[in-house]
Amino acid sequence: MPRRPVEFHPEAIAEARAAFEWYRQRSEGAAAAFLTELHQAVEHIAETPGWWPVYLQGTRRFLLRKFPFAIIYREVGETIQLAAVAHGRRKPGYWKDR
Repeated sequence: MPRRPVEFHPEAIAEARAAFEWYRQRSEGAAAAFLTELHQAVEHIAETPGWWPVYLQGTRRFLLRKFPFAIIYREVGETIQLAAVAHGRRKPGYWKDR
């Protein structure tokens, strides 16, 4: 199956950067591992977006395995819109207006 284009909401980018910085301040290795897992997750989503379960308001959720984050996305036509890189302890659905 061909890789679909992915659009990132600016706040999702900011969340990913903030998480990366948080890990980087504690461990360069953890920060690199977070970034690697995040990139791999986006690739999986782009290749097979319908694989992960339906979540809130027509979105889907991909849970990272080694970090307490989920990637929240929706399919719009042939494009994947990445709405949030949400921490697991943050209020669910805070990103709904994106």
